[in-house]
Amino acid sequence: MSVSQAIAIDKPPPQGRGWPRARILGYALVGIWVLFGAGIVAYLVYAWNAEFFARYAPAYLQGLGTTLSLVSISMVLGAIFSLPVAYGRMSKNRLLSGLAYCYVYFFRGTPLLVQTYLVYYGIGSFRPELETVGLWWFFREAFYCGVFAFSLNTAAYQAEILRGAIESVPRGQWEGAASLGLHRLQTLRKVVLPQAIIVALRPYGNELILMIKASAIVAIITVYDLMGNAKLAYAKSFDIQAYIWVAIVYLVMVEILRHGVEWIERRITVHLHR
Repeated sequence: MSVSQAIAIDKPPPQGRGWPRARILGYALVGIWVLFGAGIVAYLVYAWNAEFFARYAPAYLQGLGTTLSLVSISMVLGAIFSLPVAYGRMSKNRLLSGLAYCYVYFFRGTPLLVQTYLVYYGIGSFRPELETVGLWWFFREAFYCGVFAFSLNTAAYQAEILRGAIESVPRGQWEGAASLGLHRLQTLRKVVLPQAIIVALRPYGNELILMIKASAIVAIITVYDLMGNAKLAYAKSFDIQAYIWVAIVYLVMVEILRHGVEWIERRITVHLHR
């Protein structure tokens, strides 16, 4: 018996031919989305209204600035608030760990709309008490209430992102840095965080995108952001373009952020490419 006959070699399975059901379904869905997008573009071209733009475009730009300010301030404050929460989640102290867990559980388990209502209508209903402690000037403004609610919400998500990223770094990194005489804080800043940033970048980008889209909630509490001005424009004109154009603006912002995060990720992971 020859060697070639003694060794049994399994042949690769035959390559699929034709059009399987999954491929047909995929092309059908893509075709539907293409037709939908083409229909929106055709409608906007057909229903172009220069007077509408001349009247409401400045308000849209002002609302866009309000939206960007709201999201930017909330994300920065949320990042600051998330540091002690993440520390509490990783702490071995049961009291700190329990309090941090309850905070994260509440703000991740309840809708952002409900949280915004609780801040604007709930805390705002205690006007005499707030005036006594000198905080009424803050909670009487819908924009500040939105920033407060959004900051508390995103702090819970950012704390979990930070905790997961830090815990993803192998324990050996801490032990190796300790053997070199580095303090725990130095190890965190110079060894662990640079590695954790790579893990946390994309979740942070997703959280920023979610905050951009969720910012439309503040229009319900009389904040004239991008969505708030779109509601006002529709109420005055009854033109559906008011909402179509604002949807396009949100889509453009999301795509810019998505590509920006991907670009940053490529830049900071150059050393990982082979």
